[in-house]
Amino acid sequence: MKIHTAKKDQAADIAQLIMMAMTDECCLYFTGDGQTTDDFRRTMTRLVEMEESQYSYTNTLVAETDEGRLMGVCVSYDGGKLHQLREAFVNAAKEDFGRDFSGIDDETQAGELYLDSLAVYPEFRSHGVASSLLRASAEKAKGMGLPAAGLLVDKGNPNAERLYLRIGFEYVDDAVWGGHAMKHLQYKV
Repeated sequence: MKIHTAKKDQAADIAQLIMMAMTDECCLYFTGDGQTTDDFRRTMTRLVEMEESQYSYTNTLVAETDEGRLMGVCVSYDGGKLHQLREAFVNAAKEDFGRDFSGIDDETQAGELYLDSLAVYPEFRSHGVASSLLRASAEKAKGMGLPAAGLLVDKGNPNAERLYLRIGFEYVDDAVWGGHAMKHLQYKV
C-alpha cells in the first residue's frame, strides 16, 4: 500500500469516497428538495478539484494498491483555516442548490489537523487501510507543526470510535454537529 497526497485527476473518486463518509442522507440534506446525490457529486467533485477548499485534493491523503488503484482517502486540514477553506463549499451550495450554509457550526478549531472525511472502498475494508491513513494523518499534523489531529465521531458509530481509540485517539469532549451527537477525539502528536 502507498499513501501520498492526492492528485487532481483523482477528484471524482475522492468525491465519491467523501460522500460515502457523509452518507446519502447527509448529502441530500445539503442539496435540499428536488436534488439528487448525482447533483451533490458534481458539486463535490468541483470542490475537490479546487486548491482553496476544505475538500481539496491538496488536503487529501490517498491510499493506493501497489498497482495504483485507489483504496481510500482521508481529507484533513488545519482547523485554524476552517472558515477560509469552507467559503468554497458555502458558495457552491448557494450557486448549485440555492442554500445558505454560512452559519453552519464549526466542527474544528485552531490547534488541530481536522480529519474531515475518512472512507475506504468496501472491497478494501478490514485490510488496515483506514488505520494506515489515520497514522499518516497524525504524521501530517506533526509535519505541519500542529499539536494534534482531531475528528468528530458520531455517537451512533461505535465501530469507528473503537478504530480511532485503538490508533491512539483520546476523548476530548462531546459535540453536536449537523444535529447529531458526536464525540470530539484527538491524537496528540
